[in-house]
Amino acid sequence: MLLKTQDLSKCYGDFYALKSLNMHIAPGEVYGLLGPNGAGKSTALRLIMGFLQPSSGKALIANHDCWTDGVAARKKIAYLPGELRLYENMSGRQLVNFLSGLRNRPVRPDLNKMARIFDIDIDTPMANMSSGMKRKVALLLVLDPYAELIIMDEPTNTLDPTMRTALLDEVKAAKKRGQAVFFSSHVLSEVETVCDRIGVLRKGELVHQQSMSDLASGRRIRLRLARDTTIPDLTGLLLVRKEETLLHLEHNGALEPLMGWIGKLDLLELSIEPLGLDSIYRKIHGEGA
Repeated sequence: MLLKTQDLSKCYGDFYALKSLNMHIAPGEVYGLLGPNGAGKSTALRLIMGFLQPSSGKALIANHDCWTDGVAARKKIAYLPGELRLYENMSGRQLVNFLSGLRNRPVRPDLNKMARIFDIDIDTPMANMSSGMKRKVALLLVLDPYAELIIMDEPTNTLDPTMRTALLDEVKAAKKRGQAVFFSSHVLSEVETVCDRIGVLRKGELVHQQSMSDLASGRRIRLRLARDTTIPDLTGLLLVRKEETLLHLEHNGALEPLMGWIGKLDLLELSIEPLGLDSIYRKIHGEGA
């Protein structure tokens, strides 16, 4: 495994910002860490980056301890923080050249092409750029084809929908190159688009991990019936909520038995859609999440 955490924890007195995080990411895998503000996402990323000392447990990148051997661990990483602080006295191009040289890495050969994709003039002084433009420059750096692990904290903040799509396309390209990508987000649709696996944090604890391929086979079903009925005992069929003759169900199993039952009902309305992360997220964080 390229990245592995073992009971990784950070506490401040009696308060745990992160408690016993156990997870891993392999090369060529995209992993999304989900949770609302304050769930511990940024704390987890900062511990993995070696910016915070764990209260207990450890994080390893290519078998390098992220705290005790942080320099070697960080050589494998390209990192985008949630809050940017960039050198204002440089242009975007100068910043890319400077930071690439600082890490002894070549400047990506497709820099100008990437700048066009993200619709940015990288010869503009950073001091004259908006927050969104600065974030695009940072993306040119973090989407480093020479990094083994790309870590991003809420990467689509301040980006418009077109640029979000461009970023997600580049995440897919990184995966194809065999790079690992680890990012935190609270935008479920983005996570569903690119992730192989996800983890959900609640109050500092990892309470759920999910393979997206397994989730893709699930369905959310809404039935409005002319009269009441009994829910059959079908494999993978779960009644989520019943409002008189309006049924909300979830299903993860063979389609033929399900459709055979539905076909015999006296239906007024029917909708079937992919289960998606929304249902799982709401179960963990509540309907108001």
